[in-house]
Parts: sequence; C-alpha cells; structure tokens
Amino acid sequence: MPYFIETFDKPGHQQVRLDNRPAHLAFLEEHKALLLACGAKLADDGDEASGGVYLLDVETRAEAEAFIAADPFAKAGLFADIKILRWRKAYLGGKGYL
Repeated sequence: MPYFIETFDKPGHQQVRLDNRPAHLAFLEEHKALLLACGAKLADDGDEASGGVYLLDVETRAEAEAFIAADPFAKAGLFADIKILRWRKAYLGGKGYL
C-alpha cells in the first residue's frame, strides 16, 4: 500500500534547501520507480518552498521511513517534521481505483 509523506522545512533554512537541491533531485531520479508523485510545497507567489509531499509506492512503513531518511534534504537537516501516513489510491492521473 502506498505511503503519503509530508515534510516541513525548518524556518530560515531556505539556503539549506537550495544548497542540497541538486543532490535531492538526483536522489528522486534514482528512485523514480517508487514515486507516484512528489513535489515541493510552495508559497502563493511560487517562490519559496516550505517542505514537500511524496506519494511513495512501497509496502511497509519501514521502507517509507528509510526512503525519506536517505533523502539528501533529510541528511542535511532541512526538515523540522516529517509525517508518514498510509495512503489508499482512489484516483490517480484521472483513473479510478475504487
């Protein structure tokens, strides 16, 4: 069953995000087969990120925890909090799974 992961950046850590973004994007590319979707949570002006959302196709919470722990953003200490929840796919990409 997929997992929903939401991350929350530490206040004042925008430079940490920017400095580690290339390694983060390379990590996502390396693991793209596990990603149903992912992306940054942006301010209304689209300029500054405050965290991210991942829909991860793994079987266990342990796998989801290991995935986010290995993300270069996590390793750099960017996140103030991480929430991991099981997620049931009802619709994805306009296709229903009910």
